[in-house]
Amino acid sequence: MISCLPLDLATGALLLWLGLGLSGFLLGGWPTLACRLVFPLSSMVALLLSTAGFTALTATPDHLQLRGPLPALPWSFQIDPLSGFFLILLGLLACAVALFATGYFRSLPGPALRRLMLQYHVFLLGMGLVLLAANAFTFLVAWESMALASYFLVVTEHEKADSQRAGFLYLLIAHLGALAILLGFVILAGATISQGGPFSAMLHAPLNAFWAAAAFLLTFFGFSAKAGLLPLHIWLPDAHPAAPAPVSALMSGAMLQIAFYGMLRVDFLFLGKLAMWWGPFVLVVGLATALFGVLFAAVQTDMKRLLAYSSIENMGLIMVAFGLALIFRAHGLNALAALALAAALYHALNHAFFKGLLFLGSGSVLHGAGSVAMDRLGGLIRQMPQTAFFMLLGTLAIAGLPPLNGFASEWLLLQAFLLSPALPQSTLSAVLPLAASGVVLAVALAAYAMVKFYGIAFLGQARGTQHVHEARRWERSAMALLSVACIFLGLFPGVLLNLLHPVLLEMLGQGFAVQQGLWLTPVSAQRASYSPVIFFLGMATALGLSFLLIWSFFGRPLRRVPAWACGFPVRTPAMQDSPMGFAQPLLRIFAPLYQAERETDDTGRWQLRIGEPVYRILYKPLNHIALWISTQVLRLQQGRITLYLLYSFLTLLILLALWR
Repeated sequence: MISCLPLDLATGALLLWLGLGLSGFLLGGWPTLACRLVFPLSSMVALLLSTAGFTALTATPDHLQLRGPLPALPWSFQIDPLSGFFLILLGLLACAVALFATGYFRSLPGPALRRLMLQYHVFLLGMGLVLLAANAFTFLVAWESMALASYFLVVTEHEKADSQRAGFLYLLIAHLGALAILLGFVILAGATISQGGPFSAMLHAPLNAFWAAAAFLLTFFGFSAKAGLLPLHIWLPDAHPAAPAPVSALMSGAMLQIAFYGMLRVDFLFLGKLAMWWGPFVLVVGLATALFGVLFAAVQTDMKRLLAYSSIENMGLIMVAFGLALIFRAHGLNALAALALAAALYHALNHAFFKGLLFLGSGSVLHGAGSVAMDRLGGLIRQMPQTAFFMLLGTLAIAGLPPLNGFASEWLLLQAFLLSPALPQSTLSAVLPLAASGVVLAVALAAYAMVKFYGIAFLGQARGTQHVHEARRWERSAMALLSVACIFLGLFPGVLLNLLHPVLLEMLGQGFAVQQGLWLTPVSAQRASYSPVIFFLGMATALGLSFLLIWSFFGRPLRRVPAWACGFPVRTPAMQDSPMGFAQPLLRIFAPLYQAERETDDTGRWQLRIGEPVYRILYKPLNHIALWISTQVLRLQQGRITLYLLYSFLTLLILLALWR
């Protein structure tokens, strides 16, 4: 079959990425030339991929099948509105990240740069292939390519013990998830798994309740491992700080959303008949993940680690919206399911942009100030004004403040919750408002964490004597692009929701009406409407008038006087709020959860170390059990040939007895 234009563009872009990875490997001996040539070209290829995604929203879905060395396992590709939307997400984020990488990796040594360029583009290639895969074989090969390439990127600084530990945890959880996805595909594909498991055979697979539940749990577990959902999040807070900033931006902004794509493709489309408990299960997991992520984000002292826990929180919010869509769909309320699903997809795109912006900004802080430890920073707004401005926009967006993009998707999610009384089950109608209050709590705590993130690092006085410099031109241009995206998606949400209409038609058979013009009306004007443009103009007018009134009455003549220092004649940076000091209310309220321990650093200062409760309660006992089992198994290996012959003889007797 001859493929259509979107599939041609997408596959061509992926092949170009592979070629750029090989070119970067060959040119890595000349770092300046390699960075200024390969990464800008990679940015243009990313735009080509996003163009293919935009075209796929309105084009007819098509397939492409290629015969490989194994005739029974063909390489099969497809593109449809769902994959097209995530291609847009991947392409636009990769475009900005590649521009940032042009300046960020320029000082990397030649051998390390060669490896990184190849692994970076293989990572992008793997994510793109996951979105285009049309059978289980292609999907799993692409999934493993994405996981392995990202592992090597996480351990870029492999000589450090923290990077080694982060890479091991990530690889372990990733392979457990891949095994679960494989088993789920075996159940869904049935007899066709030997032919590669085409997705067309999995669509509405005729499974009874038990096997459908098994396939759902296995695939949800597998994709949750990559999405960082509780309790499989354990790798994420270590992997993001260990990886370079552009890699962290791609992993958080794109790779986590690829896992969400897998859930939509398998758990929403393939499993057509949904059990009633699936939606509440996903919603509870998402809400627990969101609250856990934001509580631990608020007490972090490292900028990248704080952003990593914030990614867990945002993935939890996306899962809450996804679970709500499953609940509505299971009860036949497809219009409400479309609203909840649109909120999930909208927030996925928003998260890609503002979290990508914040991770890139943290990379600029690392290069400009030499550290991302917030207790060593402060006053960066004076030395890095442009980076501080872009980071302020990203902080306001992720905090969910209007009129930026984070508020629009969270507002849509709350609108979907407000329509839950339409459910026929009174129990769900009574419980879902409690879940909505949990979402509001998570959003409020996220704003608290972001105030700490920005205020301690960029405001106040510098806590060190380090020489700080502004980010390079390439880095600032990338942050500017993502900032514009956050503003645009916040001011004009109707544009994105209209683009989502083909995706919702594919997923549910219907979309939801969005009034054109300045007002966003998800259901009806009588129920709720929101106009970010009018809100922004009103806010700007109020601020402008307030400034003019204050200036006219009190601004002339202008007097400069020393700032009041609360009675202290001498102010030092040590008198400012520390990261842990800012989080003291949460540390006291949730003390049993945090299990904070005091310790001293190299300078003799007291530090609080926050423990990971899931690791302590779940993974540490499992680790002890695995070590005990391994020790018992090692007793069988005595190095004596006579003992091994005895084992073989006993095994033969057991097999003969079973055969009889």
